[in-house]
Amino acid sequence: MGQWQQVTIGGKPADAFFPTQRSPHGFSVLFLHGHGRITLKENAVYTSHLERLGLLCVCPHGQRSWWGDRICREFDATITPMAHLQESVLPWMNEQCQSAPPAIALLGVGMGGQGALRLAYRYADQFPIVAAVAPTIDIQIWHGRGLPLDEIYPTAEAARQDTATLLLHPLHWPRHQLLMSDPTDAEWFDSAQRLASKLNSTGIPFENDLETRHGGQSWEYINHVAPRVMQFIQDSLVQEQRRLPTA
Repeated sequence: MGQWQQVTIGGKPADAFFPTQRSPHGFSVLFLHGHGRITLKENAVYTSHLERLGLLCVCPHGQRSWWGDRICREFDATITPMAHLQESVLPWMNEQCQSAPPAIALLGVGMGGQGALRLAYRYADQFPIVAAVAPTIDIQIWHGRGLPLDEIYPTAEAARQDTATLLLHPLHWPRHQLLMSDPTDAEWFDSAQRLASKLNSTGIPFENDLETRHGGQSWEYINHVAPRVMQFIQDSLVQEQRRLPTA
């Protein structure tokens, strides 16, 4: 079995998984954690899939920052989470792990799911593969609860304007998208469904499962859908590899 290590990237901690036998194409996963700040380090289900597929995985620690392009002091007083990913995490993956876009798939759960979507929608050429599991897309519904979100956005409307659904561009989007949400998730399912409706109405290709029920907004659900999620990532990485020009 491969090994998890805690590393420091740009002065901030991250968990990194190094499989026993790495994919020959340098395929990797950039994982964005949820509001509970739980990475995949202790997750036997996803670790087994990463090992089986030979995928390196980097899980930066983002605090409760929502992974946006705004300052969250709980994360850092001078750099935004999105800038940290672009300016520190990606160069580290390139230099230390010989992995660079488009051989890096974005995977996020909960808060990280919506963060992965926003990152892929802003930088679709750089991140053509994104899987969002139980994403908390309509972040404005948590505004006003005394959480870091209140500092990041002055109003709930400002938060709504920065959601993945509104950032989606009808002419510029990641080629591979997977959207997964349990319909028993009373708080967040509707926003995933709205995003799916927008993707459908604009003719943007994507994969989704908005029907599987297995524990709602929980790791029970996230682990249950792991086979579908990881197969999507592997298949998408292979397809992107085939798009690259041959020597």
